[in-house]
Amino acid sequence: MGTDVQSFAVANLRRRPVLVETGGFVAGFDPSTTSPYINYATPLPGTRPTDRDVKELIEAFRVRDLKPRLEFAPDAAPDVEPALREAGFGVEAVHEYLVCTPDRLTLPQDTESGTVAVPLPVPFPALVAVPSTDEDFRAIDAALSEAFVGEFASSPEGAARLRRIQEDGGAVRFVRAPDGGCAGGATCSAPAVGTAELAGVGTRPAFRGRGIAAAVTAALTGTMFARGAQSVWLEYSGEGSRRVYERVGYQPRGTRLYMSLER
Repeated sequence: MGTDVQSFAVANLRRRPVLVETGGFVAGFDPSTTSPYINYATPLPGTRPTDRDVKELIEAFRVRDLKPRLEFAPDAAPDVEPALREAGFGVEAVHEYLVCTPDRLTLPQDTESGTVAVPLPVPFPALVAVPSTDEDFRAIDAALSEAFVGEFASSPEGAARLRRIQEDGGAVRFVRAPDGGCAGGATCSAPAVGTAELAGVGTRPAFRGRGIAAAVTAALTGTMFARGAQSVWLEYSGEGSRRVYERVGYQPRGTRLYMSLER
């Protein structure tokens, strides 16, 4: 599965507005933001980089005044980590990823009709909705900013990126709050090489513990299966979130490595 996830990472980065391919690496950049979580690189599966390859990759970031940063599945490119360490890169994090296949999805799937009922106890009528208006995308961006405290600020550019995900073959789903805003939501990239990445699952603090994360995860996963994906994968941030995803049908399958070079 590591090679599948890594091949997906390459295909997904190639969707960025600005693409640089050098020495067995693919770097994707979005000029609308300096976020290192959006502007990063990944190796082609099996890459065996030379010192020159790594230097050229670093330069692709330096000329844009960005921190050199990579995300990848190390078992799909085992020679990359030693080469990066030799160049001074350090490890930011190692995250386990989980995978769901159609036979394991346990909660109702999104039929893309617009909403799917949440089969969990909540204190208000919760439906997983498909965003359609600018107001919807702004509300989701604001809710995710609140959910991931300190990682990014909500912005018009963030809302526009959410809309692009949906318009470019991916999907965005959210649960409306009683006031009409967003209680929580998530995104999933367009499928590539048979798989898709589900990311950014976030719930506003006031609405946590009510099954919202599980509901949007199930809805997005089902949507990708309906579009032909053979699997969907995601990373988790703690044991609590892992249990949520396992309830939906996700299982651990490997790790992803995050490395960067300080300026």
